[in-house]
Amino acid sequence: MARTAAAQKRQAPAENPAPWSHGNFYWNELRARNVERAKRFYEQTIGWKFESMPRADGGTYWIATLGGKPVAGIFELTSPQFDDMPESWMSFLAVDDVDARVDKAVKAGAKLAMPIFDVPNVGRIAMLREPSGAGVGWMTPVS
Repeated sequence: MARTAAAQKRQAPAENPAPWSHGNFYWNELRARNVERAKRFYEQTIGWKFESMPRADGGTYWIATLGGKPVAGIFELTSPQFDDMPESWMSFLAVDDVDARVDKAVKAGAKLAMPIFDVPNVGRIAMLREPSGAGVGWMTPVS
């Protein structure tokens, strides 16, 4: 039996979705004072492995992987720069233009926690405190 063109079109495979889309959660990062303790905990309980990535300030950023795929990061809170920041998980939303979106956010009452910065091969990143005080990261990922 011949298939109609409409039936063939309905069953055609969907195009691969973009690796990120505006407004969706894209990355999660643990802000920790004792990175080795955090790494041990997540390795023993979840099965994560860790790869180091040098930071521009001379520190190390840790990429958690599962099955060889990046799933989260760990950022070490060092003194005195981060003395007032609690240990916590920070979520990052993908945005289409981090600079333009931060401008809108500041006009809407958010505060930029630190200058917007670029991470090579990762993207352009901003860390904000929304008007309620909650922290959130926004990033325009490198495609």
